[in-house]
Amino acid sequence: MTEHPWSYTSTSGHLAGTRLTGYKVEAIDGSIGKVDKHSDEVGDAYLVVDTGVWIFGKEVLLPAATVVRIDVEERKIFVDRTKEQIKDAPEFHRDKHLEDRDYRHELSMYYGLGGPFGGPMV
Repeated sequence: MTEHPWSYTSTSGHLAGTRLTGYKVEAIDGSIGKVDKHSDEVGDAYLVVDTGVWIFGKEVLLPAATVVRIDVEERKIFVDRTKEQIKDAPEFHRDKHLEDRDYRHELSMYYGLGGPFGGPMV
């Protein structure tokens, strides 16, 4: 069960203060890009991932609870969603959505993190 959509799970290996910018991000079925920006504030943790050419140079916002493992030595972050799920997420615009509570709620619901039972989408 998810502890909070905008917090890293206790089993992810996240250590507060670790600079994740530049880490590669791996979905269940392959690479999706690199971390361009991140936050590790309690209750407001996320990754902004630059997807490069994969989805036409767009960025995506991933709630911290989607992170299942951080490998500091390999500089990789593993998330528990497929590339398709991430590609089909509500469109993200950094200037508009980074601080938008409604967008965050929409994203939490999309990833199956915002309901009363939490947990990943099936």
